[in-house]
Amino acid sequence: MALPFEEIRAGNLGVRIANREAEIIASQRLRYKVFVEEMGASPDETARATGLDADMFDTVADHLLVLDHNKGEGEESVVGSYRLIRRAGAAQVGRFYSADEYDISCMENFPGEVLELGRSCVAVDYRNRGSMQLLWEGIAAYVSHYRIEVMFGCASLPGIDLDANAAQLSYLYHNHLAPEQIRPVALPSRYVPMDRLPRDAYDAKRALLDLPPLIKGYLRLGGFVGDGAVLDVPFNTTDVSIVVKTDLITSKYSKHYERKLGADDASFKSGN
Repeated sequence: MALPFEEIRAGNLGVRIANREAEIIASQRLRYKVFVEEMGASPDETARATGLDADMFDTVADHLLVLDHNKGEGEESVVGSYRLIRRAGAAQVGRFYSADEYDISCMENFPGEVLELGRSCVAVDYRNRGSMQLLWEGIAAYVSHYRIEVMFGCASLPGIDLDANAAQLSYLYHNHLAPEQIRPVALPSRYVPMDRLPRDAYDAKRALLDLPPLIKGYLRLGGFVGDGAVLDVPFNTTDVSIVVKTDLITSKYSKHYERKLGADDASFKSGN
């Protein structure tokens, strides 16, 4: 299997695309541990029987893995995972995963290449800056290889208590709403307004600090949110749609990979 980039190493940790079925299964097992056992998602009968968080989108996705080589060279080394779905993969199953919650026609009709990010998880002992940095470097390398211009997906706030998440949802809506041409909108049947509090009714700095690390990471890259939150009851989360133009992530992390595209492609900068 030809991989889009070579493994990126940082000490005992590395990041690359899964290259065999056992590694994908290890990723699904890690997802089950994090989403079900730790975060309280409600598994269906198949997931409960197998101990895997798996669905049809896994078969058309690339799976970005963080590996701890001190734990071995097999599936036991998988300590982080991100699911990446390009347009061609989504076409095989008829839609992107996010279409269950959002009208993403703006992404489907986008003229350049797009990438859906999802199912991000890291084992509890590896939730630190180094692991997240590696994940972003892996995404940057992938983005450069496939010339992705826009990334999107769903990110989650813990729980489905709208009052508990009111300040964070309002902050995101007031400060990071996507431009209309790239703004997903929650489906009418699932739409929950995000502007739950007036601007002067919450502490914006506190709301930003209280956001999950993944959402703060997207915002640091200049990311936006779509219009409307969605309550994902089985996963016990409040979801928001995230949109990131890739020019910032590629300029920050992946000039090395852009140079590898070769002299004929030297003028290319993803996102421009």
